[in-house]
Amino acid sequence: MYLETIDSPRDLKGMGVAELEALAAEVRDALMARARTHGGHLGPNLGVVELTVALHRVFDSPTDTIVFDVSHQTYAHKMLTGRKEAFLDPAHYDDVSGFSSPSESEHDPFVLGHTSTSVGLAAGISRGRAMAGTEGHVVAVIGDGSLSGGEAFEGLDVAGELCDDLVVVVNDNAMSIAENHGSLYEELRRLREAGGDVERNFFTDLGFSYRYVEDGNSVAPLVSALEAARDASGPQVVHVHTEKGHGYGPAVDDPETFHNVGPLEGGAHGAAPLAWSDVTTGYLNRRMAADPSTMTVVAATPTGLGFTPAMRTAAGRQFVDVGIAEATALTFSVGLASAGMRPVVCLYSTFLGRAYDQVVQELGVNRAHAVLMVDRGSVYSMTDATHLGLGDIAMLGAIPHVTYLAPATVPEFEAMMDWALDTCDGPVAVKVPGGAPMENALPDVVRGSRVAIVGAGTFYPCALEAARIVRERSGIEPTVLNPRVVSDVDPELAAFLAEGHDAVITLEDGFADGGFGQKVAAALAPLGVAVVVRGFPKDVPDRYDPDTLVEQARMTPELVAEDALAALGAAAERRAAR
Repeated sequence: MYLETIDSPRDLKGMGVAELEALAAEVRDALMARARTHGGHLGPNLGVVELTVALHRVFDSPTDTIVFDVSHQTYAHKMLTGRKEAFLDPAHYDDVSGFSSPSESEHDPFVLGHTSTSVGLAAGISRGRAMAGTEGHVVAVIGDGSLSGGEAFEGLDVAGELCDDLVVVVNDNAMSIAENHGSLYEELRRLREAGGDVERNFFTDLGFSYRYVEDGNSVAPLVSALEAARDASGPQVVHVHTEKGHGYGPAVDDPETFHNVGPLEGGAHGAAPLAWSDVTTGYLNRRMAADPSTMTVVAATPTGLGFTPAMRTAAGRQFVDVGIAEATALTFSVGLASAGMRPVVCLYSTFLGRAYDQVVQELGVNRAHAVLMVDRGSVYSMTDATHLGLGDIAMLGAIPHVTYLAPATVPEFEAMMDWALDTCDGPVAVKVPGGAPMENALPDVVRGSRVAIVGAGTFYPCALEAARIVRERSGIEPTVLNPRVVSDVDPELAAFLAEGHDAVITLEDGFADGGFGQKVAAALAPLGVAVVVRGFPKDVPDRYDPDTLVEQARMTPELVAEDALAALGAAAERRAAR
């Protein structure tokens, strides 16, 4: 066993090619063993095993800095940089995150989870070292899918002018999460078909020297090309043709499905329960079939949103994937709307910030009739620090002219989407709830007195259950309200909450700071009503347990009921003290 003897990249320096290939085989075996019971980003990591081995054979991390774009392909890198137990011992599988993390190792320069940033980061390091006179090479490893992001082009544009000691490794497996989209990929295909032997190309026109490695899953040619790039002057591109899922037949045959997987063995059998992706794709597919003007626009995450290849084919030209380019997804959709189309832009909450300026300017300032569907914006969604979906209410709530709706049930979601597309003539965003879809309708308001519990979206059922507990314990019938709109507080809503209520509790699926509850508190403060705002701390939890975070935020029915009774007691004390 070679892998068991590797404690740092220095241990690779004396190994020959045959030993490095054997090490790569062991790394791949460890990836497969872990995926069988743990899951994770399987396809991307299987494809870069040899590349990662070659990188650490040629460069001297951490003196030389290696920046992996997105960093979901760093499993082999972690094995070779002192974290092999997290891949060899099931008891330690959860010791490391699925992305790079400086808190884990000095070999990880940044926390990375969003795409297209590696070249810009590496260019900054390269330029900074040149300014400071610091030694060390800088390498950016970026996949072909990530090249479709505007920041990747911007990084290349800057690096081609400013960086004399930068190597950009383009890991080209002809795939993003799903298939690639954009004319850039015709250029990469042309280079692959020519074996890299062309006089000029996209990279050389930006000021880079260019090398091509056809067999990117073989250590020897990778080492040779990387050594040549390391020892050359000026910015370098090493274009490496790899195979996503290499070494595991099912992942090679279906790289989209095996991009990110649950445990390969021991999964649940039988019919899968209804998921929100079933609801959202079902709605959009029906709309597109019935209305040729309805279009769905995504930014390289069709599978995660539930759009299977068959669905995409059936939708035809009404389904557009712009690649990893969230900002362009928004601007493109505003253009569609101006041409008479009815676009729905589907983005994960965590990627919403990548298009924030476009939501403000193109969508909001222009009051464009486009719909933004925000998915995975919930405590019950992705839990990695790099992919949190807790900031969208605060973000969208700060943008003029954009109405943000938070449905609690399936019928409410569908009604809101119909209203946004057919009735409203301005920009609307709809927040897909977290947890299991609730297929039955719920009352919009339960009229009571003294205390009101306002539960937005995901947490409206919690509000109803908390009210039941309050009623059983005290005989008081709380008012329960589903606000529906979380971007603003209507004056009529504020007046309703102030009338006959001594206290109000708000619940929302997002950060409390800057969220809907604070808007309610600001609206009710002049009216003398105390508001208890419940949401999540403005923090970056990593791989958290959702139920634990909900309990810590006091948003379980039991704790909400406790807080409602305590708020009533405090209100009574204030009255007695007057």
